[in-house]
Amino acid sequence: MKIAIIAAMTKELNLLLPLIENHSTVTINETTFHTGRIEGHEVIALRSGIGKVNAAIATLTLIDSFHPSLVINTGVAGGTGAAGILDVVIPDRIAYHDVWCGPDTVWGQAAGCPRFFECPLPASLVEKLGARQGLLASGDIFVSRREEVDHILSLYPDAVAVDMESAAIAQVCSLKNVPFVCIRVISDTPGAEDNIAQYSNFWEDAPESTFHTLTKLLKAL
Repeated sequence: MKIAIIAAMTKELNLLLPLIENHSTVTINETTFHTGRIEGHEVIALRSGIGKVNAAIATLTLIDSFHPSLVINTGVAGGTGAAGILDVVIPDRIAYHDVWCGPDTVWGQAAGCPRFFECPLPASLVEKLGARQGLLASGDIFVSRREEVDHILSLYPDAVAVDMESAAIAQVCSLKNVPFVCIRVISDTPGAEDNIAQYSNFWEDAPESTFHTLTKLLKAL
């Protein structure tokens, strides 16, 4: 299977690159794509950049250039309190927390799209991978304050994590009819007294094995 793997930041991508066998690169539209194999699958890995626009541009370039059978977004996310630091979250649904298209529309629903983007992994497989399911809320802010978390939970009481790219990637995949899966590791708890320190120290404290949930998933596919 041809599988694309998207990370937002270089720090995230650098945890993935050592997993790629027969590694080579190609640059398209100023995005570097890393190709090779993981667990027998042909893979294309890339750094999208932070935020919805960067994520959407990179995802569209990826799909139009490589035509993957599956897109996986991996990296870190903020927690809402439902999951702890270093917990792995594989959401069953993804939604925008910062989109509203006006009267007679539903909060979080981008024009011409469903309010919730579904991720196709069965609950039994997510449990086997040792991950948590739930809703991932996505938007163009770095969520760091408790009041921001409370606002998101008022929209989506079952949100387990927040990030800045996954809904945009999911929207492009939905429009291009490509299945999409998201794997995120909780790096910090927005609103906690040491929230920023949690996020900063995460990169030193987190073992690379945390990201090996991706390898386990690829083995199962």
